[in-house]
Amino acid sequence: MRLRAVLFDMDGTLLDTAPDFIAICQAMRAERGLAPIADKLIRDVVSGGAKAMVCASFQISDDAPEFEALRLEFLERYQVGCAVHSHLYDGMAELLADIEKGGLIWGVVTNKPVRFAEPIMQQLGLAERSAVLICPDHVTRSKPDPEPLLLACKMLNLDPAAVLFVGDDLRDIESGRDAGTKTVAVRYGYIHPDDNPNHWGADAVVDHPLELRALLDQAVCGC
Repeated sequence: MRLRAVLFDMDGTLLDTAPDFIAICQAMRAERGLAPIADKLIRDVVSGGAKAMVCASFQISDDAPEFEALRLEFLERYQVGCAVHSHLYDGMAELLADIEKGGLIWGVVTNKPVRFAEPIMQQLGLAERSAVLICPDHVTRSKPDPEPLLLACKMLNLDPAAVLFVGDDLRDIESGRDAGTKTVAVRYGYIHPDDNPNHWGADAVVDHPLELRALLDQAVCGC
């Protein structure tokens, strides 16, 4: 079936949002008189969400007495500063332009709550270009369940077989596969050092957004 749309995971796939997470974690440490930690320690656990980043930043477990207060502070700070340093990955602007020029539509399916995802899309000038934005708020089950992708396809009035889903986590690939879309795993995202995208069962694996160009050309022409 001819490709009609490309859907992206947000963090670690469409956007490099780690710089804002890192800035917040380092600021929280600094205000407590703690020295900075290596940015990589935070970046490596971005896919684990606020819990993982707070635990990594303060070397605590999520059952520590101070954990919940730190997590809530992190989220409050992120609400204000969620799009200060975040940006499209290198090559992604060109890829989105190619998608639009080729007559395809694109959108975002993310596990990031809508209160963060919508402001980021708006502040980066992507909200009006994106055909759909699906967040956990819109479904009963988030990725790796197929529900978010099935909802996106329904809203776009597209057969999942005509959709390509791109992500940087096993959950993305599982969600896309179970929804019936084609899937691409990216190696450039927030992948834990012990993980390997080659083992996720995606239809393709790429190292850079622009590598998707050839895949899209083949899918559009049905080659």
